Amino acid sequence: MAEIQLGAIESRYADMIWEHEPVTSSELVKLTAAAFNWKRTTAHNVLRRLIDKGLFQNKNGTVTSVISRQQFYSMQSKQYVETSFHGSLPAFLAAFMKDSSLTPQEADELHKFIDQVKEG
Repeated sequence: MAEIQLGAIESRYADMIWEHEPVTSSELVKLTAAAFNWKRTTAHNVLRRLIDKGLFQNKNGTVTSVISRQQFYSMQSKQYVETSFHGSLPAFLAAFMKDSSLTPQEADELHKFIDQVKEG
């Protein structure tokens, strides 16, 4: 799937939709008025951009996701590792863990995850 770029406000709005879906577009207008102080036209315009980017769909006034929040952030994470670390997960982890340490529980969780991935 193609890379999807979201601005900060689009990201917050997308998270709001994922949190409340399925949600009517009129309910989104109310939610965005309370959270962002938006007018109806702004809520609909930003929703249209998110739909155009392939994240959501609006069928008969009900908004649902095309890709889940987990799928989206997984794609974003993979893209970040690809562009910033030439696709090297070990290089990313080395940079991420610099000047940090893992608790024994975190290390065990990572070992279990790696074992699961190895097994397929």
